[in-house]
Amino acid sequence: MPPSVEPHVLVSGSHVRRAVAHCVDTLTGVPAAQWQGRAGSLEWTCWETLEHLADDLLTYALRFGLAQPMDVPRVPLRISRDRPDGPANVIFGDEDAGPEGLLTVVTACGGLLAAAVDTAAPTTLAPHVFGASDPEGFAAMGVVETLVHTHDIAQGVHRAYEPPQDLSERALARLFPDVPSTGTPWSTLLWATGRLETPGHPRRTDWRWHGAPRGSN
Repeated sequence: MPPSVEPHVLVSGSHVRRAVAHCVDTLTGVPAAQWQGRAGSLEWTCWETLEHLADDLLTYALRFGLAQPMDVPRVPLRISRDRPDGPANVIFGDEDAGPEGLLTVVTACGGLLAAAVDTAAPTTLAPHVFGASDPEGFAAMGVVETLVHTHDIAQGVHRAYEPPQDLSERALARLFPDVPSTGTPWSTLLWATGRLETPGHPRRTDWRWHGAPRGSN
């Protein structure tokens, strides 16, 4: 665990809000036409990637709206795609509201996740495809999704982006405790999520995070 991260709470709702705010600051003002370009190395457009981020934040939050999250494998909302190769979402932005409208959707969904993880009992578990996790774990997932997908979009719209290092540091400590450092916390998170290669560390093509509560087997 990085020494600058306190051991009692690695990631909370406040960190989700900070990550989302940094995303919005980075992407505000991007011309509408640029949102139809590809997002970094993804097969999705920048607009689709931001919709996917909103979808992640919302669906993570919804898990903690249930009294017994582990009794329900997933909240059964209808999933759809705007095109065959696009992301499968339960939420989409109103195109008439433009990019700023979609950024508002992301802000709202991030706020819901922040509130959900901060009000849930710390020992509550909720299901995830990588295994059950607690509120701290889902907060960290929200931070990772926000940081890396903002990176993807920023590449597509040709904007510089580097989030606060402590957000990457906390996310790494919570979800990627065994990942070796490849430089800064931010570059390490990009490598951990298959978005970067460094000398001695080829780009990862198969990765997953460790969402199980800290201290569990």
